[in-house]
Order: sequence, then structure tokens, then C-alpha cells
Amino acid sequence: MNLRDLQYVVAVADHAHFGHAASACNVSQPTLSGQISKLELELGIEIFSRAGRTVRATDAGEQIIAHARRALAASRDIVDCARANRDPLSGRLRLGVIPTIAPYLMPYVLPAAAEFLPNAPLVLVEDTTAHIVPLVIEGKLDAAIIATEEDASQLQSIDLFDERFWLAMPANHPLVALREVNASDIDPKSLLLLTDGHCLRDQAAELCNHPQAGQGAMADMRASSLETLLHITAAGLGVTLLPQLAVECGRADTDRLATRPLAGALASRRVRLIYRRHSPREAALTELSRILRASLPDGVRRLEG
Repeated sequence: MNLRDLQYVVAVADHAHFGHAASACNVSQPTLSGQISKLELELGIEIFSRAGRTVRATDAGEQIIAHARRALAASRDIVDCARANRDPLSGRLRLGVIPTIAPYLMPYVLPAAAEFLPNAPLVLVEDTTAHIVPLVIEGKLDAAIIATEEDASQLQSIDLFDERFWLAMPANHPLVALREVNASDIDPKSLLLLTDGHCLRDQAAELCNHPQAGQGAMADMRASSLETLLHITAAGLGVTLLPQLAVECGRADTDRLATRPLAGALASRRVRLIYRRHSPREAALTELSRILRASLPDGVRRLEG
């Protein structure tokens, strides 16, 4: 057994296809299939069941795949640890960011990161929380910026800032007359939501706390981006919730849209930087968290480190 065998196993698990896994590993399919067969023979169990083109992990294989992911993450840690001991602030930082934060926060952060972490360039991966958190646990990402609380024992977090929710609505909407909007003021059937998988969708539905939230005429038009929701809102087809950074960036600043802050202590979310416990990049990530806070616009509530 060697690390390359484990890479092949994880690739097949990720792609559910031997050919695609071989392409991802830059080897021929017979080479990859032969190595996995040898490993199965060595272990005395079947890792994958094969039925035509369908590939599925067996029950025992699921356990082995989980161990293989941890072993590969540990091997990457060895390389990162050696690099970090040579220079703690050197080496690229692979950072996951959720889509409702990335386009609004990163334009503030990237110039400062280039100045204060010149030897640790950021490699950004924008995806939903459900996708990037496992990548952090597996060591494929060094850290992630998320807006939910993760209780995985393998993770550590640094609180960055609290972000208030705002209501975006057509410029002629009755609620424009208010300085602040209560969640109870919002017609739940008019609320436009992001598609499933976005934490902001769940946060918006929970804040409005109504079984008909997002069930109006536009319920079937769930968008994968806030930009799309803003265009639909500007067309007069509903209202939507925005995180404060989107407002600070002026993304809702058009003559067809108006925004008002939501009232109440629950009308906000906490944004965190998460990373694996005992990460060899901890020094660089601590510096990154300082840069993140310092780069925020004045209207956002920074949290102490």
C-alpha cells in the first residue's frame, strides 16, 4: 500500500467512474484499475462494487475511503509543516469562500493580502458551505470563510465580523417609508430566496419564521446568486434579503431598488474563518484574519481577535 494507491481510491470515490478518476490522476485507466485491484487483494476485501459502468463503494470501502482521505490530508500536512517551519508566512493559501460573501468581501481583502502576505498568495474557491467545509476537513483547502457555526471536532474558527441583514425591494414598495424593517413587516409570499444549499436561504427563511416564506408567485425561480435576485426584485416581482457587505458594495444602489436595514438582534449573521485544528498554516491564517478585519468597510461590526 502506498499514497498513490490511496489517491486512486479517493479519485474513484469522488468521480464514481474509473475513466474519469484515471484522467484526474493523469494515468491510464488500466493502471488505475490494476492498482486498486491489487490493493483490494492485499486488504482481502472489495472496496468498490462494479456493475457495468456503475461504480459504488461497498460498506467496507466507505470506511477505507474515509481513512484514505485522512491519510492523504496528513501527508499534505507534512509538506505544509516543512514549508511553514522554513517560513510560516510563505506558500499559497487555499481559501474557500461562500458565494454570498466572496464577491463583496474579497475586493476589499485581496489588495491588502497581496501587501501584507506577499509570499502567501490566495487561491480562492467559491462554493456553498456544504461543499467547502469537507474540503477544509480533508486538507484540500487551508481555510474557509463561512457564515454558519460549524461544530466539527476537527475544526477551529476565528470570528471575523457580524453582518446585518438588509431588505432589498422595488423603489416604490410601501416599506420604503420605514427607516428600519421588522421581519414581521415582510410579506412572506413576496420573499425571493436563493436555491437550496445556500446558508443565506436558510437564514432568511428562519428570520421570517413563516411557513409560507418564499412560497409566492416566484417560488419556482430560485436563483443561485444574489445578483439574479436583485434583478428580479428590481423588476418588481418580490423582495429579498441582502447581507450588509452587498449593500456596502453598492450592489443594490440603483434607481429601481431601495434597501432598508432589518431591526432586531437576530437580524444578522456571524462570519468566521474556519481551519483544521493544528494546521501547519495557523500563523499565516491568523495574519489573514487580521487582514480580513482591517479590510472591512466602516459600517461592518468587526470582532476582536
